Amino acid sequence: MELLSNFPLWASLAAIFFAQFVKVPITFVATRKWNWSLLTSTGGMPSSHSAAVTALSTGIALESGLDSNLFALAAIFSVITMFDATGVRRQAGEQATVLNQLVSDFNRFVEEAKNWPNKPETEKRKELKELLGHKPIEVFFGGLTGIFLTFALHYFL
Repeated sequence: MELLSNFPLWASLAAIFFAQFVKVPITFVATRKWNWSLLTSTGGMPSSHSAAVTALSTGIALESGLDSNLFALAAIFSVITMFDATGVRRQAGEQATVLNQLVSDFNRFVEEAKNWPNKPETEKRKELKELLGHKPIEVFFGGLTGIFLTFALHYFL
């Protein structure tokens, strides 16, 4: 039952769920379209990965202190995770965009060249996922989300 009283763990989980949920109304404000698939999607504003790791670090700081070895571990883990979200994962998403465009252009060329009939919906190919990583601003606000949510949870609980 000690798991149920692990504040950093619960703050981190709450930050993930909150960041994923808030993506839906933020996207609606920007696009005027409801996109409920964002609840389980990677990428977007705010970064739930950043929210999770900063909530974890903040929770550990509140429970163990800024001078604890555990906080040092969590802080470095957070930095690496947030750096990766804006680096490798974002580049993979940009490459997926280019590959999807190449596939689309090739398919259009083949259709025009051979005059193929339109394919039914069930035969369409699935595109590579393009929204893999985050823009730096998404990581920044994901980090702030995790920190502020953890302070609020700590205050009210």
